[in-house]
Amino acid sequence: MKPNSLKFRQTVLATLVAAACSSPAMASKTVSWEDILNDDKTTTDVLSYGLGLKAQRYSPLTRINTKNVDNLVPAWSFSFGGEKQRGQEAQALVHDGVIYVTASYSRIFAIDARSGKRLWEYEARLPEDIRPCCDVVNRGAAIYGDKIYFGTLDASIVALNKDTGKVAWKKKFGDHKIGYTMTGAPFVVKDQKSGKVLLVHGSSGDEFGVVGWLFARDPDTGEEVWARPMVEGHMGRLNGQDSTPTGDAKAPSWPEGPDGKKVDAWNHGGGAPWQTASYDVEKNMVVIGAGNPAPWNTWHRTKEGDDPRNWDSLFTSGQAYVDASTGELKGFFQHTPNDAWDFSGNNSVVLFEYKDPKTGKLVKASAHADRNGFFFVTDREKLTNGAGYPNKPTSLIGAWPFVEGITWASGFDLKTGKPIEKGNRPQLPKDGAEKGESIFVSPPFLGGTNWMPMSYSQKTELFYIPANHWAMDYWTEKLTYKAGNAYLGQGFRIKRLFDDHVGTLRAMDPKTGKIVWEHKEKFPLWAGTMTTAGGLVFTGTSDGYVKAFDAKNGKELWKFQTGSGVVSVPITWEMDGEQYIGIQSGYGGAVPLWGGDMADLTKQVTQGGSMWVFKLPKGFKG
Repeated sequence: MKPNSLKFRQTVLATLVAAACSSPAMASKTVSWEDILNDDKTTTDVLSYGLGLKAQRYSPLTRINTKNVDNLVPAWSFSFGGEKQRGQEAQALVHDGVIYVTASYSRIFAIDARSGKRLWEYEARLPEDIRPCCDVVNRGAAIYGDKIYFGTLDASIVALNKDTGKVAWKKKFGDHKIGYTMTGAPFVVKDQKSGKVLLVHGSSGDEFGVVGWLFARDPDTGEEVWARPMVEGHMGRLNGQDSTPTGDAKAPSWPEGPDGKKVDAWNHGGGAPWQTASYDVEKNMVVIGAGNPAPWNTWHRTKEGDDPRNWDSLFTSGQAYVDASTGELKGFFQHTPNDAWDFSGNNSVVLFEYKDPKTGKLVKASAHADRNGFFFVTDREKLTNGAGYPNKPTSLIGAWPFVEGITWASGFDLKTGKPIEKGNRPQLPKDGAEKGESIFVSPPFLGGTNWMPMSYSQKTELFYIPANHWAMDYWTEKLTYKAGNAYLGQGFRIKRLFDDHVGTLRAMDPKTGKIVWEHKEKFPLWAGTMTTAGGLVFTGTSDGYVKAFDAKNGKELWKFQTGSGVVSVPITWEMDGEQYIGIQSGYGGAVPLWGGDMADLTKQVTQGGSMWVFKLPKGFKG
């Protein structure tokens, strides 16, 4: 579906709404780097996307637990209002009694966490010709000092005063007319060498054939510190000057690169890191997933007459490790070389540690559940200890399927770090035909999982993955790059894989690859998960529920109907001696827009746009 044809696009006017209360909002304390550094340990605030720099989405809170969670009741709800009720995919932040939450069409709200009363609202002025591929969503904000930061659909990032909503600065990083946009939450890190705090964010737009970039900015001014392109051979920047090319300057993994006869694919190669980073403080490394190569059609990224498996299209569809000081790429593991299925690779990379059951040594690892259906555990120490990337074989600990019915590969070779493909790549059209023969692919481009972040429990040492079982009919199509148009070269239709369910919440052991338990859902799962020391896993469902499960066995312990599909990310915090759970409701995202059979299934889900907060009843003693 082309963005210009979306019926829901409306003219968005800039507005800055005054405080809902009769007096101006009181200034709250500023947010320090130490506050952000300790976000995973403190419980009164939520200061980062991922509930900590490692993005584990684990809270040490225990007040709400397996024994009493079924007593949760709404504390309040807040409507985002207006007619802009599209997908609400954000993770909220909480600081000093104020909730900061972004919403569809590049909006952000400051809400009193105790009462649900609006303090201020900012709505970006968006041009008519924005080009979001997969709904007008926004996934969250970052906070530091006296500012709150979020990205907008016209390829900009905005800094606002966190107490008033007044614009401090706004920077445009790409041309929205050709497909650049921003949907992911920015992230705050601190360069351990210079001591400077940095605001890190990526770009979106792979489906329109733009080159993906990762940026680091001065959080006070918005000025660029460094920028790293995610397509091999493109030049990076440091302090406003050219720095180093990404990978090999001649881009040997792209046959249409600088030395090739054609340059379309390399010039428009994708790789957008459009989700949010995690941060390895000890190694001073920004860790982020890189998006799919462009176009989707793998034959446009393969030397004529050659086997597509001989090409990689670096540095796309993988996990990237970037030096926070310079923006240099120090390590990379590619999940899907020369990706032919839009499996991408930019959903969350979670950092964690565990003791090797064989040696007893502590392993500093990264975990990633990929759209291609495999759950990867890599040794991030080995992955970033010098030359040898990408797919340094010794860095791959395991790559296990977390969904069923995978058609494109049977597994990964631990010696080479490469997938063992099944010959499921789409083929070129024959005899002058406009499109190739259809093939059956599972997972489809919507993935075994997608953008919705998984979580890790330090208590159970398991990962909780919001997954889906579905498939697609898939075929190649002829294409030519045209700025601002979709750059795919593939046709598709999403299909059911099983009759009884699409969604499957799965708990996975990262040491063995064993699926410990699962919970099936009729509708696709499109919300993130969160775990707590109270033994719980929280998530939302496309048919409107927010749910809590026992983290050990997957038993459903509580649910609440919010009135619209839940496709956001839950949070928890404590305030005035009580623990709260927060989540947004409002259906949308990629599934109803691109989803074939799934779009038919989800027509029954009503639209909405609201923030819900839950707690135990006042005076509850259980």
